[in-house]
Amino acid sequence: MTNRDKIRWGILGPGRIAGDFFAGVAQSRTGRVDAIATREPNRPGLAERFPGTRIIKGYEALLADPNIDAIYISTPHPTHAEWAIKAARAGKNVLCEKPIGLSAAEAEAMLVAAHAAGTFLGEAYMYRHHPLTLKLIELLKEKAIGDVRMIKSSFGFAKPFDKAHRLFANDLAGGGILDIGGYPVSMARLIAGIDGANGVLEPDQVFAVGHLGPTGVDEWSAAVLRFPNGIVAEVACSISLAQDNVLRIFGTAGSIEIDHFWFAAGKQGGTAVIRLCDAAGTRTDIAVDEPRHVYSFEVDAVADAMRAGKKEFAYPGMTAADTIGNLKVMDKWRAGIGLEYALEAPAVRTKTLAGETLRRGEQIVPRGHIPGIEKEVSMLALGMMLFSTFPAASIALDEFFEAGGNLVDSAFQYGGGTQDRLIGEWVRSRGVRADVVIIEKGAHSPLCYPDVIAKQLATSLERMQTDYVDIYFMHRDNPDIPVGEFVDAMDAEVQAGRIRGPIGGSNWTRERMDQAIEYAERTGKTRPSVLSNNFSLAEMIDPVWPGCIASSDTSWKQWLKDRKVINFAWSSQARGFFTDRSGPDKIEDRELVRAWYSDLNFQRKARAEELGRRLNKDPIQIALAYVLNQPWPVVPLIGPASLAELRHSLIAASIALSPDEVQWLEIG
Repeated sequence: MTNRDKIRWGILGPGRIAGDFFAGVAQSRTGRVDAIATREPNRPGLAERFPGTRIIKGYEALLADPNIDAIYISTPHPTHAEWAIKAARAGKNVLCEKPIGLSAAEAEAMLVAAHAAGTFLGEAYMYRHHPLTLKLIELLKEKAIGDVRMIKSSFGFAKPFDKAHRLFANDLAGGGILDIGGYPVSMARLIAGIDGANGVLEPDQVFAVGHLGPTGVDEWSAAVLRFPNGIVAEVACSISLAQDNVLRIFGTAGSIEIDHFWFAAGKQGGTAVIRLCDAAGTRTDIAVDEPRHVYSFEVDAVADAMRAGKKEFAYPGMTAADTIGNLKVMDKWRAGIGLEYALEAPAVRTKTLAGETLRRGEQIVPRGHIPGIEKEVSMLALGMMLFSTFPAASIALDEFFEAGGNLVDSAFQYGGGTQDRLIGEWVRSRGVRADVVIIEKGAHSPLCYPDVIAKQLATSLERMQTDYVDIYFMHRDNPDIPVGEFVDAMDAEVQAGRIRGPIGGSNWTRERMDQAIEYAERTGKTRPSVLSNNFSLAEMIDPVWPGCIASSDTSWKQWLKDRKVINFAWSSQARGFFTDRSGPDKIEDRELVRAWYSDLNFQRKARAEELGRRLNKDPIQIALAYVLNQPWPVVPLIGPASLAELRHSLIAASIALSPDEVQWLEIG
């Protein structure tokens, strides 16, 4: 493909909006539609709707077609993620109709797949590329109405109720928020960030109300967005209620109004009007004439990106970060009104996001054996504290499992039981209980008493809908209680079969562990053989949380080796210390400063950066590799906030450090 060649488009799904896109391509300067993929190639009228194109049976056939450069996905919302991921794996560039996914987590997984494949992926908010939007940006940057203070925008229409129509169908992710609510949200974020470096700004507060109809989808709804710079936006959408569909922007020196900003001058082109009023109320109409189809501009924007070797839209198009930010707001909007889709439930979503049965892929995570557990165990554990929904958690857990990971960390305390529930839902939906090793913790302060162990474990098992855990830790210690009482309580759960592997303590001292081991050996009870204390390349200066204990110094290492106790190390990457968030002059994150800032740790970070440059790895990956390459038994726990972070961390598993390199990272 040269800069003069037309981009050869294939359309996946011949729905109504595919026709709009087809018309847009026809008026573009860069593209042509070569093929339409459908599961019903003999459907009447297809050839007439898409003249001059090949009608291909089946989506897979379109992805395999070597004569197609880019795919436009216009299938129903729930299928966007599957086919965007499959298209990326097939090496195809993709423009996906909005919403790109049902959630920010889905969007991120799609973008991660495209990044791995080296292909373009963009979300089709066509208005972002139209001259009307460019003119609006110009006026706001010029302070034509002063500093923006408030934004109001609605998108609503009154469609007669039809439970079978996609807009009202819960199983097709219907409703207004996902279908049209993204327009006012994306515009509000664009306007709020007009003076920022990224061109968009994320709200720090989202408040939502709405009405769910008989099919369980949002028929009308509104949200208020508050931005860090003080701007407030009111957005609304509806599928069964007509609204005025006007964008209103209020500034310190005037206001702007635009009708139906998403259609600009109309689908087929025409004249759009920006109504600008100054502080005195004098109105000026600014006409934006554009004869081209509104969809033609996004077609050319994709081509421009592809020819420049870019994998995402240029501003003001929806960049990858913009897309995820937009869906995070829509996630909160949905959550605020209780909008749930049955298709996202564990009982329905039993396959991966790509629509495949979960299976082992290339083994990335190292595996080994832990005394007391028969099955092979990954030497890296995944923590789920930063996940709160099944769709997001399942994406991360699927990725970890396919990479060879099977050790999952939870606790009675985490998220009021959310993490227990999510892990249990995933295990059941994928049918992998026999393959997974679950770590559970209980008896956290202030409820650190022997009788609490059984009660909390019973609750955790009920949340997870399983009858046992594989590894159990007391989450804290209570030195006021004789250690034997704790050993007895844990041993009772082992004897009852509710704990089927090793037991131990989290944030316990060597002295208490010694006492527990001695008591167990003397009385014939289950011997504590695992520990979960902090260990990382950076030494914890001040406890992250009250009662936390680090096991990073020489005496601890020798003790662990002598006692044959495995440490499951939490905060193994020092909670972001080895990223660009830390530095002698970076003091914004007070918790990071308090817990990790020291001359020794900054020296170690500098060495991690140096070794990272030599190995072409990031410092935080070197820091995790340091833990994985210890000569004594340690299993790091990681707690990624996203799929991208998880993939980034997993790279550390492939870094083999020599004993000399490990020692050099420590002492130079």
